[in-house]
Amino acid sequence: MNTDVLIIGAGIIGAACAEALAARGVQVTIVEQDAIGSGATAAGMGHLVVMDDNAAELALSSYSLALWREFVGAAPARHEYSRCGTIWVAADDEEMDAARAKGDILRANGIDCTLLNAVALYEREPALRPGLAGGLLVSGDGLVYPPKSARLLLERAMANGTQLVMGKVASLLHDGVTTAGVLLADGRELRADTVVLACGSRSAALVPELPVQPKKGHVAITDRYPGFIRHQLVELGYIKSAHAASGDSVAFNLQPRPTGQILIGSSRQFGTEDLAVEPAMMARMLRHAASFTPALAGLNLLRCWTGMRAASPDGLPLIGPHPARPGLWLATGHEGLGITTSLATAHLLASQLLNDRPAIAAEPYLPARFTALANHGGVQ
Repeated sequence: MNTDVLIIGAGIIGAACAEALAARGVQVTIVEQDAIGSGATAAGMGHLVVMDDNAAELALSSYSLALWREFVGAAPARHEYSRCGTIWVAADDEEMDAARAKGDILRANGIDCTLLNAVALYEREPALRPGLAGGLLVSGDGLVYPPKSARLLLERAMANGTQLVMGKVASLLHDGVTTAGVLLADGRELRADTVVLACGSRSAALVPELPVQPKKGHVAITDRYPGFIRHQLVELGYIKSAHAASGDSVAFNLQPRPTGQILIGSSRQFGTEDLAVEPAMMARMLRHAASFTPALAGLNLLRCWTGMRAASPDGLPLIGPHPARPGLWLATGHEGLGITTSLATAHLLASQLLNDRPAIAAEPYLPARFTALANHGGVQ
C-alpha cells in the first residue's frame, strides 16, 4: 500500500492530524494497533484548558481552544462537551497573588477570566473546604469525552478519503535515504512519502533517540451527583506538579462530567510503564482531593484507571520534522495537554508539511530544539 502521509496512532493527536491533512486534499493512511481513541486519549480527563506556564504553551493552548469551539459547533452533545470553565483555587494569600498574576497574563492575551475573592468562590462552589482565599475563573475552558472526539475526527478524515489500517507497527522502513513507511508485526509493509509519529508514550519504542518519557497518571470517577461541583476545579499548585521532572506527585483536580459524575485526578509518576492501578497512589490522590472538597469522601467511587502521558523535557510537544531522519515527522510529547492542543498540533503539522503559513509560530515546538535529535546519526 502506498500513500502520501502515513500516521502512526489513532488517538486524539493522530486522528486530528489525519483530519487536518485529509481536509487539505492529502492522501492519508492511519495505523492503530488498539481501539480508536485508546491509550492516553481514553485515560485522559478531557479538560480543554488554557495553560500559561510559558508563552509557547499559552499560544498553543489558546489557539487550540478556539479550534475546539469551532469543531464542537452546534453539536456539543456528540463530544459530551461542556463549557464549564476552570476555577484555579487559591489556598492562601500567596496563591491569591499567583492567581492575580495568572489573570493578568491571560487577560493581556485576550482570555476572559475573573478574580474571585473567598465569598465569590464559595457562591460558585460551596463544596470546597472553608478557609480558602479565592481563585481565578477562566470561563472559556471546557471539557469533552476524548475517545468520542477522536472517533469524530477520524470519521471526518475518512469522509475525505483517509484509510484506516489496524495493526501494530514493528519498525520504520527506510530506503537508505529517507523514512519510507512502516513494517507491521504481521509482516505487511505500508509505504508512504511521509511518516508521522503520533503514538504518544509508545513513540520512543520506534524512535529511541526521542527525548520523550512516559509519565503515569491515575484517574477515578464517581457515581452520579449532579450539582456537586459546577466548574473544573484545579489547585494552583497543579502547575508545579504537572511540570515536575522527577518524583511522584498528586494535585487537586475535579471535573463535573455532563453525566453528573465527578472525575477525580491527578497523579504523576516517573520510572514505570506498568498500567496497574496502585492502591497507595490512588489513596494519596483521593485523600488530597477530599482535603479540598471534604464531602467527596462520602461519594460512591465507581471505577479507577491509569494512563501514560508522553512527557518531553521542556514540557512542550514535538511538532514537525525529525531533524536527522528525512521523511519522518513528529507529533508527540504533549504530556497532560494532548486533548487540549490536539487540534492546534494538527494544523501546525499540516501547515509545515504543505508549506503554508501557520496561524501561530511553529518554532517553539520544532523537534530540532533538542540536540539529541539534531545530532542523531541519520537514518537507521
